Amino acid sequence: MSEYDPIDLNSRDEAKKKREIREKLDQSTEDGDIRWLMGSKRGRRIVWRLLERAGVFRLTFNTNAMTMAFAEGNRNFGNHMLMQIHALCPELYPEMLKEATDGRSSNDDSRDPQYQ
Repeated sequence: MSEYDPIDLNSRDEAKKKREIREKLDQSTEDGDIRWLMGSKRGRRIVWRLLERAGVFRLTFNTNAMTMAFAEGNRNFGNHMLMQIHALCPELYPEMLKEATDGRSSNDDSRDPQYQ
């Protein structure tokens, strides 16, 4: 049997406050994780790959509506991640972009074995 009482306004308010605190802590943890990931060259490479795979930088048009809907779902994830990057560490986006384009133009296997 549940102890939930819909008439007990105090316990409802207390539960709401606890839920809001937990949500703020979760958001703070996620924000910190994104900053940490973008803080290293290795992390930025991972983020770039995720953004590319999500289709952020390409069109999703397809004559098959279901295929296009699936691609848009992937792209939505990538756009959300891109939005987080621009909100939390916008100064690192140009650095990530430069590293990604430099990596494509110079495939000379000169990467640091420790992945920097």
